Amino acid sequence: MAKPPRRRRAVRERRPQIPLWRRWLRKLLWGSLACAALAGALYLAYLDYRVRHQFEGRRWTLPASVYAVPVELYPGAASSPAETEHLLTLLNYRRDRHLGSQGSYYRRRQTLTLRTRAFRFPDGPEDSQRVRLRFRGRRIAAIEDLDHGGRLPLLRLEPVQIGSFYPAHKEDRILVKLDQVPPLLIQTLLAVEDRDFYRHHGLSPRAIARALWADLRAGRIVQGGSTLTQQLVKNFFLSSERRLTRKLNEALMALILEARYDKDEILEAYLNEIYLGQDGARAIHGFGLASEYYFSRSLGELQLHHIALLVALVRGPAYYDPRRHPERALKRRNLVLDILHRQGIIDDRRWKRAKRQPLDVTPYFHRPSARYPAFLDLVKRQLRLEYPEEALTSEGLKIFTTLDIRVQDTLERTVGEVLPRLEKGYRIKGLQTAAVVTRRGSGEIVAFLGGRDPRQAGFNRAIDSVRPVGSLIKPAVYLTALMQPERYTLITPVPDTPLRLRNPDGTFWRPHNYDRKVHGQVPLHTALAHSYNLATVHLGMEVGLSHVARTVRRLGVSRPLKLYPSMLLGAASLTPLEVAQMYQTLANQGFAMPLRAIQAILANDGTPLQRYPLALKQTLDSGPVYLLDTVLEEVMTAGTGSSAYRILPKTLTVAGKTGTTNDLRDSWFAGFSGDYLAVTWIGRDDNRPTRLTGARGALQIWARLFARIARKPLQLPVPETVEWVWIDPQTGGRADEQCPGAQRFPFIAGSAPEAPAPCLQRRPEPVPLPGWLRRWF
Repeated sequence: MAKPPRRRRAVRERRPQIPLWRRWLRKLLWGSLACAALAGALYLAYLDYRVRHQFEGRRWTLPASVYAVPVELYPGAASSPAETEHLLTLLNYRRDRHLGSQGSYYRRRQTLTLRTRAFRFPDGPEDSQRVRLRFRGRRIAAIEDLDHGGRLPLLRLEPVQIGSFYPAHKEDRILVKLDQVPPLLIQTLLAVEDRDFYRHHGLSPRAIARALWADLRAGRIVQGGSTLTQQLVKNFFLSSERRLTRKLNEALMALILEARYDKDEILEAYLNEIYLGQDGARAIHGFGLASEYYFSRSLGELQLHHIALLVALVRGPAYYDPRRHPERALKRRNLVLDILHRQGIIDDRRWKRAKRQPLDVTPYFHRPSARYPAFLDLVKRQLRLEYPEEALTSEGLKIFTTLDIRVQDTLERTVGEVLPRLEKGYRIKGLQTAAVVTRRGSGEIVAFLGGRDPRQAGFNRAIDSVRPVGSLIKPAVYLTALMQPERYTLITPVPDTPLRLRNPDGTFWRPHNYDRKVHGQVPLHTALAHSYNLATVHLGMEVGLSHVARTVRRLGVSRPLKLYPSMLLGAASLTPLEVAQMYQTLANQGFAMPLRAIQAILANDGTPLQRYPLALKQTLDSGPVYLLDTVLEEVMTAGTGSSAYRILPKTLTVAGKTGTTNDLRDSWFAGFSGDYLAVTWIGRDDNRPTRLTGARGALQIWARLFARIARKPLQLPVPETVEWVWIDPQTGGRADEQCPGAQRFPFIAGSAPEAPAPCLQRRPEPVPLPGWLRRWF
């Protein structure tokens, strides 16, 4: 049997062996690609998180807006046409004889016709209305309703915005919904900036190619290829630096944004985010605020040429600023109108008419972040007790305050007149001042000054300057005595004689009167009216230092006082605000009412958050306070404040008290009329003497201010516990009006003297008439 053929062993071909370095290089390459892919995925996840976190959260930090009290006009109100027109200027009203939009007016001699703005007040919204104000001299004679006919008893204008509390970047905007934006504005924006907006997915190759071609033809960069989505990403998430990495992030985030959110949401965000100008430190963002900033109109009131100018500003708000570069702005605006015409959005007639229109921007109106920095400082300090700092600068709160800008401006003007006159007359320099003005009946702070320069922020002397108050403390001493009617009345003799008191260190304190004279026994009311130091110390030591300090606390001062005898003459130190709180209680029959700077707070959407109503608490009996107030009236008619009537009208009854400290370092005055109360202080920051008494210094500001703002004379209501009695000042006995020299004084019921004066004792008894004759009379 034949043997099978012998199989040949298969010979394997040997493949060429790959070098080791190549195998490691391949692994390194694949590893690098995997790491790059992982890093790219992680980076995309990070960008996605950043987009979602910021876009879905609170997108914008909105500054809080702070307003003064609303302006109320009524027939008979003291306001001339010029003063009312100035007020409209502060409200950023624009001249327009056609009243084409809200916030417009025109003037003809003694009439002002205006179209008010709709506004949401703390007590509810009010619609816009057309009215005509007729004046007679310096008063409003009538207010006519041009929409419904007839006359209005009251016209309330929106309040002046006096400041804002900004976050660190100081961006400002008025948020608008997409359905609040005029369709023509959206059409114009898309036609000029991104005509493929609703077709692309964040990046537009057509727009990039179109921009590249335009740039090549012009030989320079004349057109951008960024979509609205890319512009939003750059403004909202990134900086404007020109780097490749920033452009890459912009493109990736634009794609993510388009994948996550619909077109309308992106467009609405763009309309609110785009930067459109600069007002000082305040950045103007969004079309809502830009419309008001440039035209003093709301978005809904814009015309075609206004819309074209706003869209023109998107390309470069600084370069095309219509107020600084009107020719550039006009050329760019007309280019936008040409684009609209070429694309068939507007017809020939509208195109030609719009190009004939001027820029129509209002004069530059700067809205400072702190028009009255000292008052805003006070508001912010009160708000910090209830709101965190972040809420004040990012939630868009609407804060309605008590400030009356007409009183505030009058105070500033008065200080600007008086201080230079005092410095020149007394040859002194560096005078400073502080003032607090309130409504007497409510405790609302209507004017506030923290220093000589009302626009300078910094040290707020009305709140932080703790200075000796001098004789302003004396009413508390006399009130403490009058609260004991069984011991003291207004005619009780008080010794104005020398005395010395031992100090804790063994030395002696020897007070003296300002005129260095001694007056002997004087009636209590005279001692206060003429501010006798010796009589005050005698009285204060009799009633007790601790009792005087307790009275000061009941007047509303919480600062602890050191119980030294010198406290009775004003060695106690207080701030002007604390002094105003003290005298507010005296001016309101013993009812303590915390001084208020805020009326109400609304959320950004108009929801009421908090109100600050009038709070009253009777801390002192009204009888003794009434007696004291009558002496404060005497201070102004016959005492240390009588020089005020060289300035004030004689018919204006007021009450007040001067204050002067040692070496004439501090000059004070506190006083009130029927409608206002004010505390004024003059001194120097280096605490050197001013050579000014209270009457020569602070009273001069107070009197000139009240001559301009006070309208109601002081009329003190007589408490049931008080009776007026005729007194013979020579003997202190009870008299009547027929007694020579007799005066009427108020007494707590039962504390008046019973013994008749000599004039009554010497007067013969009347002879009774016969009965038959009495029947005829």
